[in-house]
Amino acid sequence: MKLAIQNLRQALQIGKKKLSRKLLHWRMRDHSEAEILAAERKLRGVEQFDKLQRADIVVVSFGKSGRTWLRVMVSHLFRVMYRLPENAILGFDNFHNLNRAVPKIFFTHDNYIKDFTGDFETKQPFYNKRVVLLARDPRDVAVSQFFQWKFRLKPSKVAINNYPPRGSDISLYDFVMGDNGGSMQAVIDYLNLWAREADKVKHLHLLRYEDLRANPKEGLRKLLEFMQVDASDAHVDAAVEYSSYENMKKMESKEQFRFSGGRMMPGDKDNPDSYKVRRAKVGGYRDYFSDEEVAAIDARLKAELDPLFRYS
Repeated sequence: MKLAIQNLRQALQIGKKKLSRKLLHWRMRDHSEAEILAAERKLRGVEQFDKLQRADIVVVSFGKSGRTWLRVMVSHLFRVMYRLPENAILGFDNFHNLNRAVPKIFFTHDNYIKDFTGDFETKQPFYNKRVVLLARDPRDVAVSQFFQWKFRLKPSKVAINNYPPRGSDISLYDFVMGDNGGSMQAVIDYLNLWAREADKVKHLHLLRYEDLRANPKEGLRKLLEFMQVDASDAHVDAAVEYSSYENMKKMESKEQFRFSGGRMMPGDKDNPDSYKVRRAKVGGYRDYFSDEEVAAIDARLKAELDPLFRYS
């Protein structure tokens, strides 16, 4: 019964957000597209800022940095710890409402809060929060962003996040090295701002995707210590095993989390590049480019990315 109530509550929240955005577009139908997009970004910022204020833990990452994998891993850990319903997945406060021992965890790409606050130069709203910064090599992120844009991205997210128009004839290399919302430069700029602000965030845990992939048990254990969650070795082992690459691919192909807002659903079952769980390969960007292109990509990363992240 409690799970049914939570599912209904989540559905109502999603419906309310969609309705508010449709009403915004209707009210501004005589305005320019740029004005409408700016207003929608601000509206989304209001929604995100509200969750940020209420969150116990904030997980921040650029898109395609492994957030879904981490969410599934932590979700299963809490499910086995507190005997929560199978197939439920963390959605801010839904687990907390089922068991108050579970913290309210806000997963965010931090796309829109600045549009609400007007502060584009600092991370002041996060200073007093317990923040997990999930980072991944910008080269791998940008390649994954290309396939996200090409096969998965919702039309409403294309213009609002500065991606090339759908159907654009743009190569993978030009996408990665270009000026758009999923390019390597966009990821570098995002991480560099967090690096500049890191010392001002009272509680900050840098979690690198590559470290978590290399040793998921150790990475999850350190994360839980930061989150102040006391889990047994058995709980950690169960979470890591459940969220393995093979099991994640299997669950997505079976649409096991079809009620989780589409975050674990393939765009096209027959196209492996349309899956949310695509390759999960560290350094896989090299497979797509010539030696000369790899050299140019690597040179830009080395010149521009803050050394805090240790990717150059």
